[in-house]
Amino acid sequence: MDPQGVVKRRLAVLVGCNDPNTKNELHGCVNDVLAMKETLLTRFGFKQEDMEVLTDEPDSKLKPTGANIKAALRRMVDKAQTGSENVLFFHYSGHGTRIPSVKPARPFKKDEAIVPCDFNLITDVDFRELVNQLPEGTSFAMISDSCHSGGLIDKEKEQIGPFSGVRSPAIETTATTITSRALPYKEVLDHLSSLTGISTSDVGTHLLELFGGDAGLKFRLPAMDLMDLLVNMKAREKHVDSGILLSGCQADETSADVVSGGGKAYGAFSNAIQTVLKENGGALRNKELVIMAREVLERLGFQQHPCLYCSDQNADATFLSQP
Repeated sequence: MDPQGVVKRRLAVLVGCNDPNTKNELHGCVNDVLAMKETLLTRFGFKQEDMEVLTDEPDSKLKPTGANIKAALRRMVDKAQTGSENVLFFHYSGHGTRIPSVKPARPFKKDEAIVPCDFNLITDVDFRELVNQLPEGTSFAMISDSCHSGGLIDKEKEQIGPFSGVRSPAIETTATTITSRALPYKEVLDHLSSLTGISTSDVGTHLLELFGGDAGLKFRLPAMDLMDLLVNMKAREKHVDSGILLSGCQADETSADVVSGGGKAYGAFSNAIQTVLKENGGALRNKELVIMAREVLERLGFQQHPCLYCSDQNADATFLSQP
């Protein structure tokens, strides 16, 4: 219960996907979510039993497959109590990609997706559908420390968007190893093609063949039906603009996976968030947190620009409703 006597149930799903022992291996993703788990427990009032952690560590009981991530998110939404001010949080650290848009109005555009460990893509439409299921009084904040993460909640309003101006110089140090958290669409397509044996450039065909009903909503519906669904989803929102996306970079940028000279591995954006929170003990508004994270990354020479997508009201709301 917060100081005003309002019950706030705090629920979280934390996903770290390093893709170990593959050509796409990352190193900091699991560390990111473990650090965030500790922050949620010690600063934001979350309870251990109200958090689910999915990683692809060898001893992990719940792997971050597409189906498992979406099931964990659904469980979190189902636990949210109508009439209470629920605070839901999703942190994803891992690969991101961009795929050809299936929306008729955007024939030459690309859509954003995260890449679970089994390549069962979760797209901006899946996150929009999730947000629209939230009960009244519930917020859904999402940090995606992945490439092309700007816009990962479809139709969410852009508050802090694409950077324009002189970019910072690239990091130049032999003591730090920087890896992009991007998986180019061709690599995603080639991997899926190797699994299905089907010769087609349509990623949806592969995903439906491999995952059936567990494939993303975008791939299970014809394009026109999808557009109708998106319009209807927006019209029947239970809680208008309740999604809050803090993205690690713009839609056309990559996010950095870092291994420092001392061997510490982390995502540049996740680490910037932690730095800002440590330097500012009080409550921070969502837009303040993103702006400060941008400043940290610029100071360190990273060429990525975090963005914020949410309603005007949520831009000024405190991050995770910290008292």
